[in-house]
Amino acid sequence: MPSSLNLDEVRRSFPALAGNDVFLDNAAGSQVLGTVIEQIHDFLLHTNVQLGATYTASKKASDRYEQGYTAAARYIGADRDEIVLGPSTTQLFRNISFALDVSPGDELILSLADHEANITPWLDLASRHNLVVKWWTPNTTDPTNPKLLPSDLAPLLTPRTRLVACTHVSNLLGTIHDIRAICSAAHAHAPNALVCVDGVAYAPHRPVDVREMGLDLYGFSWYKLFGPHVAQVYASPRARKALRSLGHGFGKQKREEEMTLEEKVGLSGASYELVAAIPAVVEYLQGDQGGGGKWDAIVQHESELQRQLLSWLCARVDVTVLGERDGNPEERVSTVSFTVRGWGSKEVVARVEAESGGRMGIRAGSFYSGRLAEEVLGLDAVDGVARVSLVHYNTVDEVRQLVALLEKILNEQKP
Repeated sequence: MPSSLNLDEVRRSFPALAGNDVFLDNAAGSQVLGTVIEQIHDFLLHTNVQLGATYTASKKASDRYEQGYTAAARYIGADRDEIVLGPSTTQLFRNISFALDVSPGDELILSLADHEANITPWLDLASRHNLVVKWWTPNTTDPTNPKLLPSDLAPLLTPRTRLVACTHVSNLLGTIHDIRAICSAAHAHAPNALVCVDGVAYAPHRPVDVREMGLDLYGFSWYKLFGPHVAQVYASPRARKALRSLGHGFGKQKREEEMTLEEKVGLSGASYELVAAIPAVVEYLQGDQGGGGKWDAIVQHESELQRQLLSWLCARVDVTVLGERDGNPEERVSTVSFTVRGWGSKEVVARVEAESGGRMGIRAGSFYSGRLAEEVLGLDAVDGVARVSLVHYNTVDEVRQLVALLEKILNEQKP
C-alpha cells in the first residue's frame, strides 16, 4: 500500500536533506527540523538571558522555557512536574541513580539487551549501596532474534526488587518489547519495584504514552526525534516519591514531596534555547492533524522502508539479519542490523562509504550495547554489526541505492 506521507513536504522540513548526503545512521541522531533551527536562532537572538527576572526579555525567555517544558510533557501524556530535561538520557539516568532511595540488600534487575545508559548507572548504584544485581537475559529460542519476555523476568522478581531496567526497543536489533506486559509482571510480583525504560530507540518511530504503559521511569532523546540536543525523563508519582533532591541546598524552598522532577534531578542541566525549540517538534509530529498527527503515516512509510531492505537482506544466504526478519511494524522499528559471512562489519561499512563517495551514512559496531552483542549474540563487541537506521524522511529510492551498493560489494570477490 502506498504511503500517505507527503514525502516532498516532509523532506522540505529538514534543511540538511537538500544536499546530496543519504542519512541512514539516524539511530545515532536524526536530522533537525528547520523550525527547530529557527526557534533556537530566535531565542539566542532575542531572549538569551537568565530566567526568572522581572525585566521584559527575562519574562519572555521564562515563558518560552515553560512552553517547551509543557509541550514536552504533554507529548508523552504527562504533567509538567513529572518530567525533567537535560543534556542526554545517559546523564539524566545517572542523576536519577544518585537520587534514588535504596537500602543495602535491595535488588536491581538489569537487562542484557540494553544500551549502557540504562545499565552502568545502576551498577554504580549497586556498588555504592551494597545492592544485589540480577541479570535478565533475553530469550534466545531464535539465537539471532533475542527478546525480553515477561515470562523470563518473573522468576527474577522478589519483594526486595527495587528496580527493573529494560529497553523499549533494542538500538541494536530494532525489536519492540511489550512494556505494558513487562510493567504488569514487575508490579504484580514486586510491588516496590520501579520499572525504568530506555525509550531512546523507540521514540523516533512511534508515539509515546507513559500512562498507558504503566511504567515508572521513561527516558528518550529529542535529538533523535528530529529536535534539539536535549533529552527527557518522566517519573511517575511513586517514582518521584522515591527520589531525593540533588539540587542546591539554599534553593530548597519546598518540601521534597512538593518538588517537581526538574527541581529534584535537573541540576539546571537543560539549555534554555533547546528547551524552547521543543514545541516545534511537537507541532510537526502532532499539531497539523491533531490527535495522533503524522504518526499513522510515519509508521506506514517506515514499514515499507524496512520491508524493502529486509526482503533483500533475508534473500541472501551470506547475510544474517539480527532481530525480526519479516518487517512487521508491531514487532520492530526500522533499525536493521546484519552481519555478512566472511566480512567484518566495519569492512562492509567502509566499502559502502567508499563506493558512495562518502555520501551514504551507515554504521558498524555495537552502539553501547556491547553486552548484547558479545554475551547474547556471540559477536565481537567492537566490530559488532552493520546497522541501517531509517526514519520517515528516508525514501524507498535511498533504500534501493543502498541495496544496489551492497549487491555490488558482496557479489565482488573480497579483496
